[in-house]
Amino acid sequence: MMIKDSNVTINVTDMDKSISFYKSIGLTEKARWGNHYAQLTAPGLVIGLHPSQNLPGGSGNVSIGFTADNFEEVKSSLQKVSIQVTERQEEGGHFLHFTDPDGTAVYFIKPKP
Repeated sequence: MMIKDSNVTINVTDMDKSISFYKSIGLTEKARWGNHYAQLTAPGLVIGLHPSQNLPGGSGNVSIGFTADNFEEVKSSLQKVSIQVTERQEEGGHFLHFTDPDGTAVYFIKPKP
């Protein structure tokens, strides 16, 4: 068996709002099938969005991380689209934490060298 492609699917309540959010933080829309499913990409990652009302149960916990070198540029970009962030520094690096429209944890990290 050979895996051809992969993605992580996030269950969302509003496809348009979620697609707009992920595009606003730098992802690119790869494909969309109306309000049934959409895929957005970042280097090395494909995120699928699926309407949660079509699935039984919850979606569980997931967090999505992106690496960035210029945190001032990232912070400025997030502020421009009114995304509230929490900054944190720890042994591993500098973090900007925030959530998507459905509460999924998203972060940017500038790892320590």
